[in-house]
Amino acid sequence: MRLALLTALALCFLAANSLLTRTGVLDGTDPMAFAAIRVAAGAIVLALLSAGRGVTLGGGRRWGAAAALVIYLLGFSLAYRTLDAGLGALILFATVQMGLFGLSLLRGERTGPVRLAGMAVSLGGLIWLLLPGGGVRADPVDAALMIVAGLGWAAYSFAGKFEPRPLAGSAGNFVVATAFFALLLPLWWGTSVTAFGAIMAVLSGAIASGIGYAMLFRVLPQMDVATAGVAQLAVPVIATVAGAALLGEIPDVRALAAGGLVLAGIALATLRLPSRTRDTARRAAP
Repeated sequence: MRLALLTALALCFLAANSLLTRTGVLDGTDPMAFAAIRVAAGAIVLALLSAGRGVTLGGGRRWGAAAALVIYLLGFSLAYRTLDAGLGALILFATVQMGLFGLSLLRGERTGPVRLAGMAVSLGGLIWLLLPGGGVRADPVDAALMIVAGLGWAAYSFAGKFEPRPLAGSAGNFVVATAFFALLLPLWWGTSVTAFGAIMAVLSGAIASGIGYAMLFRVLPQMDVATAGVAQLAVPVIATVAGAALLGEIPDVRALAAGGLVLAGIALATLRLPSRTRDTARRAAP
């Protein structure tokens, strides 16, 4: 029950990132500047949360995770120039699901028929939503940028699964990613930043990202890789509902039906016995 509650709360924080980023970019804040403010705010909050335990900065995996975080942040912010909050989240986490599932197969994790069926239902719902002929419109460049962001997030999630000190590792990732953005300073310094957009970026970095990712890193080691990927497909459904309520981005009937399929697939794919889940997670650990 505790694992389920922490996972649900972490997923809500992740969905909030779509709403905050979409709102901030629509207000006129440059996407790269938004990403830079977001990661810096997240680094500060995570460093404060892990002050008593230290911040893990060393190790080759730290640089790889930070690079994946930067790729995700840049693609994510740039894509929300045109994509609706829910649609962007759908593209992002469809990519994440496929990336993590591919990694799980490469690592030799067992994949039974029930999980395969759940993944097929979830992915089918997403494909149905994005098929031509409905009310969904996606700019191809920004959709491609969101796919790149999804690949970056898949790599970051995979690194988080094997993080021995989740909070310290998350803080280290954000601190190193902030340094990367400092190197990119000539590309985003002096761009447009509105006061409201800056507030959205701080909220996204400090709360939705900083605290949300720390919680996600807490639960990821207790899941196998494929289950982590499927569970995160709940995020686009949450973002779609919240986008309709808060931003007026109303989904049509097909979108609602596709979202229902995604949720059904998640439920089907994640129904596993606790002991079996722990055994699989141990086998997947390096």
